[in-house]
Amino acid sequence: MPSHGFEHLPLVLRKTGSARLNGFGVPDPISVANKSNRVGHSRDLSGTATAWSNEWKVQQEIRAENDLPVLGAGIPLVLKIDPSLDIDEIRKCFEFEVISEQEDGFVIVASADISLTKFQEVIEAFAHKVYGSAVVAQVHELRAGLQQRDRLSRILSETLLASWGTIGDDELFIVDFGIACVGDWQIPNKRNRGRRTDAAWAKVVAEWKQARQEVYDKWSDLHESRAEEADRIFRAYGADILNDIDGDRYDAPSFPDSFTLRVKLSGLALKDFVLNYPYLFEVTEPDDIETPQGQRRAEQEEAAELGSTRPPEDAPAVCVIDSGIQEGHPWLAPAIDTSTSKCFITNRTVTDVADELKPNGHGTRVAGAVLYGEHDQASITTGGGTWVQNARVLDQDGRMLASMLPATVVRDVVYYFHSGPRHTRIFNQSINGSTPSRTTHMSSWAAEIDVLSNELDILVIQSAGNINATGAAPNIGIKELLERGLAYPDYFAEPVCRIANPAQSFQALTVGSVAYGAFTTPDWTSLSSRAGDSSGFSRAGLGIWNTIKPEVVEFGGDEMVSTARPITVSTPQVAESYYPRLTRSTLYGGPSVTRDGVGTSFAAPKVARIAARIANVLPNESALTYRALIAQSARWPEWAEALAPAAKAEIVRRIGYGVPDIDRASANTDFRTTFLSGSRSIRAGECHVYQVLVPDALRRPADEFDIRVDVTLSYAAMPRRTRRTHRGYLATWVDWKSSRKGESKDAFLDRALLDETPMDDEGTSLRWMIGEQSRWGEIRSVRRSIGTLQKDWAFLKSNALPQEFCIAVRGHKGWSSDPDSAASYALTVTFESLGEKIQIYEPLRAAVNELQAEVELEKLEIEIDEV
Repeated sequence: MPSHGFEHLPLVLRKTGSARLNGFGVPDPISVANKSNRVGHSRDLSGTATAWSNEWKVQQEIRAENDLPVLGAGIPLVLKIDPSLDIDEIRKCFEFEVISEQEDGFVIVASADISLTKFQEVIEAFAHKVYGSAVVAQVHELRAGLQQRDRLSRILSETLLASWGTIGDDELFIVDFGIACVGDWQIPNKRNRGRRTDAAWAKVVAEWKQARQEVYDKWSDLHESRAEEADRIFRAYGADILNDIDGDRYDAPSFPDSFTLRVKLSGLALKDFVLNYPYLFEVTEPDDIETPQGQRRAEQEEAAELGSTRPPEDAPAVCVIDSGIQEGHPWLAPAIDTSTSKCFITNRTVTDVADELKPNGHGTRVAGAVLYGEHDQASITTGGGTWVQNARVLDQDGRMLASMLPATVVRDVVYYFHSGPRHTRIFNQSINGSTPSRTTHMSSWAAEIDVLSNELDILVIQSAGNINATGAAPNIGIKELLERGLAYPDYFAEPVCRIANPAQSFQALTVGSVAYGAFTTPDWTSLSSRAGDSSGFSRAGLGIWNTIKPEVVEFGGDEMVSTARPITVSTPQVAESYYPRLTRSTLYGGPSVTRDGVGTSFAAPKVARIAARIANVLPNESALTYRALIAQSARWPEWAEALAPAAKAEIVRRIGYGVPDIDRASANTDFRTTFLSGSRSIRAGECHVYQVLVPDALRRPADEFDIRVDVTLSYAAMPRRTRRTHRGYLATWVDWKSSRKGESKDAFLDRALLDETPMDDEGTSLRWMIGEQSRWGEIRSVRRSIGTLQKDWAFLKSNALPQEFCIAVRGHKGWSSDPDSAASYALTVTFESLGEKIQIYEPLRAAVNELQAEVELEKLEIEIDEV
């Protein structure tokens, strides 16, 4: 018997240093042409700037004559720029405040000087070839005008933009305003030490830290002054500020560059504020937040012996953010942490935590899935090791009140439970907006999840959302899609089927739903025809900026389509064996366990159950590690692995990395070994190289066993909502690269680290399923390196395994210029013998011990040399 419990093995950090990053691309031809036509380009920019400045001044005089609220100094502009231009250059050269970086080569900026004096000076200098003005060549166009069509198209939601010309002055609106507040300050670059003495260097560092703190203070002051200014303007119009998220209610900061106000106001106030307040980056109508729930009905209760038991006091907790929970439910009562239950609905008491959603509840079902998964005998026997906490945010109709800003709600919930006695780190949120997520900016709800995950080391399990069974345009449902000739699964490519807010969150682990298999009767047929394929209702990715979303899926049932015409899309009782078995609220009568509901709502808590199991096994690991292990354990069904590459790209969009497994995520076997880096921090420009030593016993030339290698990187960094690219959204972004077949450790170090001397390339690339770039993997239309959860996998023969398998984790500069800005990450690597043909755990465990001893010896030798 082995003297171990198949524990996870440490991933050995072999070396750190500066990352060898990719170089610059081909110069933009428009920028090159502008340098050759300095006078003409300068004349065009200057003329547009002068005309717009004059128009703006006249407009502000008219507003003053009409006694409209004073908005303060500032003029908005839309610039079309060279995509390679660092937008911080716009701030430094023109003294513009960058309001919003756009994904199509545009930038919305604002100038406190409405005469645009500095901008005109630099343009004039460019025309005369003055040193330091070359950036003007990379400003391709200035787009302006009183109607501001270019600006409006980039800050208004699709619905508001479509109705903009018909908005009446007296109409009432509830609108979320995203207001930027970064000013034109930036953290100064940190100087090199050079030959300075310790005292001189300490003085330089102290001065730099003081300058950095002054910038942070200016950002904070600007944040406060703009919030006060917006409040004054809206009060002048008689508008009602329903809710706000300003980052000042807790010690942990919220968005460092913006805040969001939810306001009830007239059409006149809306139009005036949008057209004349230059610091807006987003104006949207609130999402209709609801439980994405299928049809419900009653059935006879199945007899079962109650198996729920009280968890140990130190068991992990999962907070269910939902419609409340029937806390006295016989299946749930022993595991409910009643002392922390709280209602967050603004017009209810804090103790009003019951699941009032008729006829059978929603949060109650989610809580049961957290505890029991499929609610079969096996899961009942192993249940009881998790506390469930009740955060009620939805009313008796399963909706969030319009006066409640979702970003504020999720922050209130997370801080309340995370700061409580159980220090909760796992949150299940099976609620979504009822329409597809927007693809412009990260929503305040999704971005707040990203902020909280980075600051507090939490994991939010988030449902992807459901496509309605039927619905009116523009939010049509499955019935209408089918009637338009869009068959399953083709209709998933339609925008209406995109994941729902806040499932696009970079840090949330987004969960879609898959079906149990094909169901057919003379009257009904399932949408899916095979087990493990997308449920017909499960919203699909890719996510914002083409991230892989949903990352994982679980079994949540399927919708059925009638054979009669006109068609009906529903969940008839005849197909109940193809729906998940769930606990059910009995507040209004009926059975305690049923199969009468489907949805991503019930897939997500099954994944939260896996997270809780990992937390039980690895209580001291980070939430980033939990997220990585869940993704690491996910697998596609066999039929998906056999598809052609083009078809696999569609599978990624619908089911991400596949269905996770509770045993693969939390334990190893003789035939499967997982290595963990633990939680680490990396700054921009840094590189951490890890090594797995593969012993000769697993690489014998005569053996050709099938080995699957999985690598998952999970990281978090501070977001900035006003950016519209995946690299600009995070303060520091991170990716990974691996060694090749036949490549030595030293050759890989030379390729990964900047301070190493480049050697000739060795080996051939592993055939990763996805790859670093969109055309490097077997699947050519997606990239693994965009999101903050980056998984990839490859299949090798055992005799082709690299002897020194290495992974380099690399930090890259995002929006922050603070040299101390860093991302936290966790890396996991798994080797698995497919078909259990060769035992690999014990040889790899011995190799880890050998490698750790080698690394320690190298460190000792370096210390002796330095002495």
